[in-house]
Amino acid sequence: MATKLKDQRRADLIVPYTRPAAKEEGPDISTTFATALPMAAMFTRQKMVGWMAVVFALQSFLNEPSTSAVVDTEKPKQPAVFTLGMSGMALFVTYMPMFFPNSKLMPGTGTGTGTGTGPAQPVAPEAAA
Repeated sequence: MATKLKDQRRADLIVPYTRPAAKEEGPDISTTFATALPMAAMFTRQKMVGWMAVVFALQSFLNEPSTSAVVDTEKPKQPAVFTLGMSGMALFVTYMPMFFPNSKLMPGTGTGTGTGTGPAQPVAPEAAA
């Protein structure tokens, strides 16, 4: 049998709930690298920089909070899916000469210049006077 007890909580000691303030996020250097490295890999055509871009983009994608779907009008951020796409494109650009070779620059197929001009004509030595 349940006995009815008097509520022993005092109304003057009740503290209303207040939502804690959101943490202030500092600059995220990993996301900065994930955005900048694909461009550096495409400009320099360095394969290692391209692979580092993929690693940083994957890390940025996995660390993205699930609440990022909510649009933040004060500090908009680029979605991590875009950095994954950029790093994939950077890898494609760095490995592109392997799949689409330039025949003018291959040894034995031409002069080695992209303009189609030949080497300079040799100059005959002047006769000693």
